Amino acid sequence: MRITFYGAARTVTGSQHLIEVNGLRLLLDCGLFQGKRAESYARNLHLPFDPRTIDLMILSHAHIDHSGNIPNLVKQGFRGDILCTYATRDLCSIMLLDSGYIQERDIEYLNKKKARRGEPLAEPLYTIADATACLQYFTSQGYDRPRAIAPGISLRLLDAGHMLGSAIVELTIEDSARGRALRLVFSGDLGREGLPILRDPTRISEADVLIMECTYGGRHHSDIEMDTIALGRIISETYKRGGMILIPAFAVGRTQQLVYTLHQMARTGAIPDLPIYVDSPLAVDATAVYRLHPECYDDETTNFMLGGERRLDPFGFERLIYTRHVSESKQLNDLKEPAVIISASGMAEAGRILHHLANRIEDPRTTILIVGWQAPDTLGRRLVDGAAEVNILGDRYRVRAEVQVLNGFSGHADHDELLAWVGAIQSKPRRTLLVHGELDAAQALAHDLADRFGIAAEIPEWKQSVEV
Repeated sequence: MRITFYGAARTVTGSQHLIEVNGLRLLLDCGLFQGKRAESYARNLHLPFDPRTIDLMILSHAHIDHSGNIPNLVKQGFRGDILCTYATRDLCSIMLLDSGYIQERDIEYLNKKKARRGEPLAEPLYTIADATACLQYFTSQGYDRPRAIAPGISLRLLDAGHMLGSAIVELTIEDSARGRALRLVFSGDLGREGLPILRDPTRISEADVLIMECTYGGRHHSDIEMDTIALGRIISETYKRGGMILIPAFAVGRTQQLVYTLHQMARTGAIPDLPIYVDSPLAVDATAVYRLHPECYDDETTNFMLGGERRLDPFGFERLIYTRHVSESKQLNDLKEPAVIISASGMAEAGRILHHLANRIEDPRTTILIVGWQAPDTLGRRLVDGAAEVNILGDRYRVRAEVQVLNGFSGHADHDELLAWVGAIQSKPRRTLLVHGELDAAQALAHDLADRFGIAAEIPEWKQSVEV
C-alpha cells in the first residue's frame, strides 16, 4: 500500500492524501490550498494526479481546506463516489457554492486589472455551476456504521468533534499484495473535549497506520470555561463605555458556537441586555444546517433544547438578529447603542467584517474580539500583534479600538489534547504520519509522541510517497 501526501504536508492547508491499494486509488480529502494568490491558483488548478483515475474519495469534513477543490476534481473528470457524513454533505451544499461564488468574483476583479494592462484574461478555478454539479457524487454515511466501499475495504466514520459532521476515517483493508489485514486511521481535524454543541472526539482502540493532524502541536489553549467568563466580562465592560463588540468569526462552526454560548449567557444574565447580530449570509445558511442535525449534538445541547416548558433553539433567541441582505448589513453602521456583531471572515481578510472594522476601528469605545487562530500576514494577525495602523479596503486606519484575544473557543485539539487522544489508543500504530501542521508544530508533537509512547512519528513532505 502506498500513501502520497499531496496537501497539508508541513502546512495546515489543502488537505489531500492518496491511498493506492488493491489496484484502487482512494483520495482522502480534496481541500483548497490557500496562500498567495498566484501560487494558490496554479496549485489548485493543476491537480498532481489525474482525477479520472481516482476510484473513490472520502471527505473528513466540510471546511474549505479539506473540501474546497472537489468542484475542480469533478470538473476535471472524477466520477466516483464522495463518501462523508450526512451533515458534511449538507454543509458542502452551501459552502462549495459560496466558494464558487468567491472564485468567480476574484477572477472578475483580477480580470479588470488584466484588461487594463492588455493581458490575457483568466478563468475561475471553478464556478457556482461547477460546485453545484459536484454535489451529485456525494454519498452519505452515518457515524459508526461500517460498510464495504470496495472489495476488501471497509469504511467506518467516527465523530471527530471538530465541526458539525466532522469524521475520523477508519479503513479496514485486506491488502491482497501482502496477504495481510490492516487498519488505517485518518484523524481528520480533531476537536476538543468539553466544547459546546458537539460531542467529544471519539477515542479509537487500535490503528496499524495513523495519519494524524498536528495543527496545534506545541501550543496550548486556554480553558473554555475561563474564556466564557472572560467573554462576559469583555462584553459587559464594552457595554458600559457605550461601545460595539466586533467579532470576526468563521461562518461555519465558530459562529454557531458563539451564538449558543451567548444564548446561555443571555438567559442567565451573564451579559447585558443588548442586541447580537450575525452578519453573514453563509452563517445564516450554515446555522439552518446545524438545526437539521441534532444527532451530532452533545448531551448538554440536547438537554438545553428540551429544557423548560418549551423546546429551546440553541441558535435563536429574542435578542439575536440574523442579517442576510447587504442593506441590513449597512444599517448596522448607523447603530448608536452597544451591540455585538459577529461577522465573517474569521481572519478579517474579506467579507462584511471589513466594513464594520473600517467603520469602528478608530473608536476607542469599540472592542475587536479575536476568537480564533490568525494566519500570518492576515489583518486579524496584525491586530493580534498590536499594529498601530492597518489597511482596510485600500485605506489606512489607526487602531484606537481595544483588541482582545480569546483562544479557548478553538475547534482544534491542542498539544496535550492530541497526546491524550493518542494515549487512549490501546494498540498503538506501527506507522504514524503527521499532517496538517507547520513543521515546528509537527516536530513538537513528534518529540512528545516519542517521549511518552515510543512512537517514531514521521513528518512527510509535499508529494512524498511512503510504502506501508
